[in-house]
Amino acid sequence: MTSELIRLQEVMHRLRSPGGCPWDAEQTHESLLKYLLEESYEFSEAVDERDRTAMREELGDVLLQVYFHAAIAAEDLADPFTIEDVAGGIADKLIRRHPHVFSGSEVTFDDVLENWEKQKREEKGRTSAIEGVPLAQPAMALAAKMIYRADKYGYSLPVSHPITLPSDTDEAKLGEILLGVIDQAQELGIDAEIALRTATKIYIAAIQEHEAGAK
Repeated sequence: MTSELIRLQEVMHRLRSPGGCPWDAEQTHESLLKYLLEESYEFSEAVDERDRTAMREELGDVLLQVYFHAAIAAEDLADPFTIEDVAGGIADKLIRRHPHVFSGSEVTFDDVLENWEKQKREEKGRTSAIEGVPLAQPAMALAAKMIYRADKYGYSLPVSHPITLPSDTDEAKLGEILLGVIDQAQELGIDAEIALRTATKIYIAAIQEHEAGAK
């Protein structure tokens, strides 16, 4: 029986080949980026709604984007790579970053996270907490990532806490607080996304200053 993954690769090749689909043949990595983001959000929505049928469909759309980009990459004369290269690379990475699974060593949950970050730094040759963080991502995700990175790199950088959360705050309560802050911000004519991104940029600058002083 033919693998459906191989069949998808063949379909994608047919669409990009002469006599295939004119629209598919014209696409580039750059032109497809918006679709990758859109399909990711649609899958996220399906998960939130616990819609199994939609999850399967939307995950297929995400997979299509992976195969689409790999098909375009395979046509690059200067530096080609295929879907097999992509799959091989991520499989090797998973094995490398899970020595506790593939070498039989015993670790705790916290050890797994610590080792993952450590290995990422070593593999990428990263010397800064900022390296490898996509700065264009939504402000909330960016802020959380930068605080996490600073903590993992052992930096003690102060963050202002105008609102102190009670120790029993859960996700539902925090959601209400954040929604209330955004509502008040809109009443004041303030864009909460821009405001948080600006504050995070200041935090990033503090990380850079800390790292510069540590050299």
